[in-house]
Amino acid sequence: MRSKPMMTFNDVVEVLKNLSTDEKQEIQLWLTQYIREERRDEIYDNFKLAQVEQQKDELKFSSNINELRQMIEE
Repeated sequence: MRSKPMMTFNDVVEVLKNLSTDEKQEIQLWLTQYIREERRDEIYDNFKLAQVEQQKDELKFSSNINELRQMIEE
C-alpha cells in the first residue's frame, strides 16, 4: 500500500489561489477561528504554569521597571 505524498506549503498556496472568492473567505474564517483557539489554549497553559509557580512560591512581583527588566533577563 502506497501512501500519498504530503503536500508542501507551496502546494497548498497554489490550491488556495485556484479557489473561488467565497471559498477563500470561508478558509479565512476557519483559520481565524483555529488561530484564536490555539492562542486561547496557549494563554490557558501559561495560566496553569503560573498557578504551579505560585503554589511553589516561585512567582516574583515588582513595580520597579529596572527590577522587571532584570527578571525578564534571568
